Amino acid sequence: MLKKEKTRPAADPGTISTLLGLDTQVEGTFSFKETIRVDGRIKGQLLSDKGTVIVGEKAVIDADVKVGTAIIRGTVNGRIEALDRIEIYAPAKVEGDICAPTVTIDTGVLFNGTCQMQAQRTGPKGKSGSPDAKTEKVDSQPKAS
Repeated sequence: MLKKEKTRPAADPGTISTLLGLDTQVEGTFSFKETIRVDGRIKGQLLSDKGTVIVGEKAVIDADVKVGTAIIRGTVNGRIEALDRIEIYAPAKVEGDICAPTVTIDTGVLFNGTCQMQAQRTGPKGKSGSPDAKTEKVDSQPKAS
């Protein structure tokens, strides 16, 4: 008689695997693999090949961020690069350049930097190529009348 082997379900990408709370401060290079929520402070670099970072409203990130997906609601001072997408929601403040194939910036966000959107392409051996890019300089701070 054949027995079907039970397999564990893959980790749900919507599940937060790591939480850095309000009182947490990290300095240096912080790397992760799945989904992390940051409510504290990070200074340095935040890196993940395919992971998702969620920056809470009270979080302060003084770092360059290279991830799969970035969801921003707090403050980020530094460049944000995402392989998949960047979502920035009010009351976020982003000071630095952003680069991803898909970018969403909500009304009420303060964003100063350039936005570069490029389609994901795969080259030899599945590695990203150098796609054509669309770059736009954005200054979302209100102008004085």
